Amino acid sequence: MENNYHELVYECTRKIPFGKVCTYGLIADFLGLGSARMVGWALNKSFSSQPEVPAHRVVNRKGELSGRNHFSSPDIMQKRLEAEGIRVENDKVKNFEDVLWRPQLEDFD
Repeated sequence: MENNYHELVYECTRKIPFGKVCTYGLIADFLGLGSARMVGWALNKSFSSQPEVPAHRVVNRKGELSGRNHFSSPDIMQKRLEAEGIRVENDKVKNFEDVLWRPQLEDFD
């Protein structure tokens, strides 16, 4: 189940468009397979097994870069988001509601 769950998290995370963010909780709710924390654990494992997964686009429910310490350097997450045009201030997405992406079934055709 673990590998299958991780693959579902990775697939959903890959669907987050450039310049958008999603939350751990929205991914967990969409998949219906666990908690936001489980999504975080899966994404933490992606660094070694699935480096193309844009884990930097996943933030907590408040728009905070709560996963930043899992990157090789704590500022990488912010730099990647800013490179996509997402404004970050004090480890938080500035225009969170404007850049929030919610997974929809039609995104997975």
